[in-house]
Amino acid sequence: MFSLKQPKPTFKSYLLPLPQAEDHIASEPRIKKLEPVLLPGEIVVNEVNFVRKCIATDTSQYDLWGKLVCTNFKISFITDDPMPLQKFHYKNLLLGEHDVPLTCIEQIVTVNDTKRKQKVLGPNQKLKFNPTELIIYCKDFRIVRFRFDEAGPESAKKVCLAIAHYSQPTDLQLLFAFEYVGEIYHNPAKKVNGIDPGGGGASGQQTPLFETYSDWDREIKRTGASEWRVCSVNEGYMISTCLPEYFVVPSSLADQDLKLYSYSFIGRRMPLWSWNHPNGSALVRMANIKDVLQQRRIDQRICNAITRSHPLRSDVYKSDLDKSLPNIQEIQAAHVKLKQLCVNEPFEETEEKWLSSLENTHWLEYIRSFLKHSAELVYMMECKHVSVVLQEEEGRDLSCLAASLIQVMLDPYFRTIVGFQSLIQKEWVMAGYQFLDRCNHLKRSDKESPLFLMFLDCVWQLLEQYPAAFEFSEIYLTVLYDSARVSLFGTFLFNCPHQRVKESTEFAISKNIQLGDEKGLRFPCVWDWSLQFTNRDRLLFHNPLYIGKSAPCVQNGAVKTFKRSKKNYSSTLRGAPPALKNGIISEQEFLPRRNSLILKLKPDFLQHTESPTGSMEQYFRDWFAKPVDLHGVILPRVSGTQIKLWKLCYFRWVPEAQINRGGSITAFHKVSLLADEVDMLNRNLRQYKSNSSLHSSCLELDQSRMYFRANSLNDTSGAPDFLSSSFPFSPVGNLCRRSILGTPLSKFLSGAKIWLSTETLANED
Repeated sequence: MFSLKQPKPTFKSYLLPLPQAEDHIASEPRIKKLEPVLLPGEIVVNEVNFVRKCIATDTSQYDLWGKLVCTNFKISFITDDPMPLQKFHYKNLLLGEHDVPLTCIEQIVTVNDTKRKQKVLGPNQKLKFNPTELIIYCKDFRIVRFRFDEAGPESAKKVCLAIAHYSQPTDLQLLFAFEYVGEIYHNPAKKVNGIDPGGGGASGQQTPLFETYSDWDREIKRTGASEWRVCSVNEGYMISTCLPEYFVVPSSLADQDLKLYSYSFIGRRMPLWSWNHPNGSALVRMANIKDVLQQRRIDQRICNAITRSHPLRSDVYKSDLDKSLPNIQEIQAAHVKLKQLCVNEPFEETEEKWLSSLENTHWLEYIRSFLKHSAELVYMMECKHVSVVLQEEEGRDLSCLAASLIQVMLDPYFRTIVGFQSLIQKEWVMAGYQFLDRCNHLKRSDKESPLFLMFLDCVWQLLEQYPAAFEFSEIYLTVLYDSARVSLFGTFLFNCPHQRVKESTEFAISKNIQLGDEKGLRFPCVWDWSLQFTNRDRLLFHNPLYIGKSAPCVQNGAVKTFKRSKKNYSSTLRGAPPALKNGIISEQEFLPRRNSLILKLKPDFLQHTESPTGSMEQYFRDWFAKPVDLHGVILPRVSGTQIKLWKLCYFRWVPEAQINRGGSITAFHKVSLLADEVDMLNRNLRQYKSNSSLHSSCLELDQSRMYFRANSLNDTSGAPDFLSSSFPFSPVGNLCRRSILGTPLSKFLSGAKIWLSTETLANED
């Protein structure tokens, strides 16, 4: 029979086939298909293709090609090129690897090589030349540089003007958070990561927001402040627009008295209770009394009420913060000098000159002042058993920082993650710290001051000195600072709670949003960390050295808990100077070694105080002579040897400052492995004693509390290749002075200057 199949063709052509239409499309540059990832309410306002992101100033071989996009939330550089020499990137779920939030931009500089011109762009300004280069200076010390050599000149100009316009809004309601929340209210299905706006926390224990009567009442009961009560006299913000609706006052003060006295205080900010010591001493914040004629009478009445709230009827100690601490203008000037030193200024050839320049910024000096003064007030409450009143002109700047530091030193609850977050809610957000003005979200530079950063820096100093006393890590503190620059969270967006209600209500009316019984729109809360990071990445927030109040112990097959006695805490004195005798550092310890990083400062913490008996000095001597109780009071060491520069926060975006497989992260990695091994042993013991199934054992393994995990017991593997002193941040994508390979800090201190312009303009100098 004959086959019905068609015979196979035997002719073979050796000519290349003509390109088809779809092949022609595919051969076009893939760069035009790159699109940004947008959040609800986020829109692209301008973009330009064929942009080159500069990585190093001395070579272009590492540069990346892609598309530069400006949205109403961020600037985004989208590329398919792999990041050179990058082995790790800490992924933020809201921001891409090359994204910068608009509220994080500090200055925009455009450059034209041919005309040898450069211009700092402001809002609604014209650009008379086509830019060949764009340099963006960020508030977190980043510098990002783009080249438009292959891009269309008009497109490049338009995207530069768009970035300048949208990064410097003139009205609060133009910030992205309003567009995001408006879109969520109209389309609830568009929630980011499935999270509702306005939540109090991610998985686990909720962070109290102190927006309700019950939150304040629970805090009163937690601290045992039985002679204090929650006051609702400001409900609906009827008395003061810069106070919360609910706050705590002495029980002996009637609402009618509070209403009457409020007119005499600046901003009508009546005295606010912050915290109660177990001995009955209270910490209170108070604005100045503007009515001179009534000042003495009202002041006496308030002090008497505080005295009656003390079980021993002790006196009240008033601290005038305006006279004792640097003002917000001095702090801002110090921050500008610090940024200039770390980012713009050429480093000297010797470390000594660089360190003297660091000292001249006064940043560390001001940190020392806050820590020292807070410790003195801790002494008044802890030893003298007196209530402390923090007095400040408006009572919403320096008192936020001082009150928070005092509570961190006195109360171990505020050294946990949830406790620390509740402290920020209570003493900063609800107490009316002006985040909008101090963070300069609307570019009103005359009101800018980094008080919140200084607070986090002070806490980092305590964390560095007592690492086992804090549940959170320095990575957590750094990420928290970054979150204040993201215009999505309502936590750090407003000057006071009333402003949130007022502005969001006006916005809701303009957008036809039905609020119902809600007081204003509910913005995403920064404590919802699942909005920004995965569960695994959030493990880096936890400090592996932290010793909780009680630890699990397996005994006779049962899991029990035991409390550590004070003798167990002597290990926390590791790292103390060898000359530490009876809690006092000898004078010779303050003499700097040659080429050391020790500042030439005299000890000032234990100097003779104004007390005629020297009881404060003796208190500090006795405290430092004893082993540290990690669940009791902790006091700072404020000598020149102990106050340090927070390198992770200030140097993380400088590639030359990277120390590969170096820095504090190496110790963090080793301790994490040891802690994970201990957890593995505990799990194995529990499994052995209870004969649990293999499935439950595997489930426990997945729930490890450590980011770095031991593969097995006695794991001796070295540090991963991606570890560096900048971990978990990757500075490789930011402008580098010389090599992007990373150099030791000593070489970094003698590096080259970052030029505001291109090499042509640099040679002009």
